[in-house]
Amino acid sequence: MYFSLSQNREVTKGFLDCLSRTSPESLSDVDIFIIPDFVSLTETIGQLKSSHVPIWPGAQDCHWEDSGAFTGEVSPAVLSEAGVRIVEVGHAERRRLFGENDAIVAKKAAAVSRNGMVPLVCIGEQTKGDIGVAVDECRTQVEAVLATVPSIAEVALAYEPVWAIGASEPAAEDHVLKVVEGIRRLDCVKSRQGTTRVVYGGSAGPGLYERLKSGLDGLFLGRFGHDPERFVKTILEVAQA
Repeated sequence: MYFSLSQNREVTKGFLDCLSRTSPESLSDVDIFIIPDFVSLTETIGQLKSSHVPIWPGAQDCHWEDSGAFTGEVSPAVLSEAGVRIVEVGHAERRRLFGENDAIVAKKAAAVSRNGMVPLVCIGEQTKGDIGVAVDECRTQVEAVLATVPSIAEVALAYEPVWAIGASEPAAEDHVLKVVEGIRRLDCVKSRQGTTRVVYGGSAGPGLYERLKSGLDGLFLGRFGHDPERFVKTILEVAQA
């Protein structure tokens, strides 16, 4: 909730302008997504249609039911109809500020999947410390979600250590890689038939993916995504890696 409607429009335009200077071939192996606020969403979807490379429109949240008496909530069915491809669920701020627990996040992920979109499930430990503890905290979150999403469905797990969100520096590369390795070894992940991507968020920005490419499938940008030049630079770094 950083931008006004006009700011979102201008940042998206700036991003598309920067992206237009790249060749489609150089981005053929990556998927790019943008997740604006709900009020800006349909306008942003319209803007993204002008892109010379496909860009997935995303949503920041949704309800777990497709319709009903849920005033103020957003239907996953409507998001799908609007053209949304990926929906973020379980962000640390949703958990902390609005009391969302693993059961709620799992229901939302299931709703996203059954409506033909990809759930982008935010996971991560609360405090900085032991890798084994971090993996165990993530295990509980991942198992809850994957128990509700079909094994053949695509899922993206966004590993964001809560203590690293908004920090001046991301978590140490060794920590991230070892926790992600632990996540990939979970039985509920290994046994899946569908694509399960793991990306890193939490002060992610340019220059980071080169150090994480051995274990991560991509990045999930926060404030570094607000700068069109930095955003495109990071996309190119992922594509080239």
